Amino acid sequence: MKVLVVEDSQRLRHALGEGLRRSGFTVDLARDGEEGLNYVSVAEYDVIVLDILLPKLDGTTLLKEIRKSGNPVNVLILSAKDMVEDRVAGLELGADDYMVKPFSFDELVARIKALGRRKFEQKTSVIKIDQVTLDISKRQVWANKQLLQLTRAEYNILEQLVLRRGRVLSKNQLMEWVSESDSVSTSNVVEVMVSSLRKKLVQSNIEVFIKTKRGFGYYVD
Repeated sequence: MKVLVVEDSQRLRHALGEGLRRSGFTVDLARDGEEGLNYVSVAEYDVIVLDILLPKLDGTTLLKEIRKSGNPVNVLILSAKDMVEDRVAGLELGADDYMVKPFSFDELVARIKALGRRKFEQKTSVIKIDQVTLDISKRQVWANKQLLQLTRAEYNILEQLVLRRGRVLSKNQLMEWVSESDSVSTSNVVEVMVSSLRKKLVQSNIEVFIKTKRGFGYYVD
């Protein structure tokens, strides 16, 4: 899943970025509301973790702009404002969840994963397609009951294809979801990772799982 963190505290912002990456997420970091709005306008995210007290453009205004544009991305407010009326106001503006600082990082990760599943109407973290099983929570994939040894990028690509089952995803889309916005990557990287994924699936006797629509991209039935 790809997550945008909008947080003005440099220390907390980078701690969240490092922690979420270790948890397997692809993460972009914004230091104020204007930068957050710029990220949202050019990239697609599964979840946004949003502080309220931000410089340049406060979190409440950013949330309004996101919803005004029709963007359905799930938003989790992470704020020091702990009054009940603050939580109610945030949820009524269109936030999907609200956590108060200080917070449990494990709980934050669990809530982000839950919001990601909600986006794709997944009630549980386990998705089974024929003989392939993907556990979003554990970030593990089994093929014919064999645990596949995948790199983080390989897993992320497979997760996006499975979550968007039946939808053709271009190389550029996949590259966007598996890399940070400030990284330098090419669509050839996606070709290499898809090829590697296919080989690992074939080794577990899964012959045709990731399919190609020539000139458009990849998909999973």
